[in-house]
Amino acid sequence: MAQSRLRVKKGDIVRVLAGKDKGKKGKVIEAMPSEGKLIVEGVNVAKRHTKPTQKIMQGGIIDKELPIHVSNVMLVCPRCSKPTKVGARFLEDGRKVRSCKSCGEIIDK
Repeated sequence: MAQSRLRVKKGDIVRVLAGKDKGKKGKVIEAMPSEGKLIVEGVNVAKRHTKPTQKIMQGGIIDKELPIHVSNVMLVCPRCSKPTKVGARFLEDGRKVRSCKSCGEIIDK
């Protein structure tokens, strides 16, 4: 199944709309466009039992953020601080940028 482009990118602030973490805000750590999922900081956290490795010296029970589907989150506008739909706009120099549908602010810098 081919997934369309995500309207949310790594580093964006999003609000969770559905699920056990409904209402929480978090920063996108990783975007997985092929799967249509995101990993959001502090959202969908599960405990994982891990062995010590060279990367993780301390083994034991570790809290890990698991992916959440992109349809369950909405981008928070940096200007109006509200969850908003994302629109596309072209600038004078021809670049395509994301914009807030409610206040019209350009999200991409």
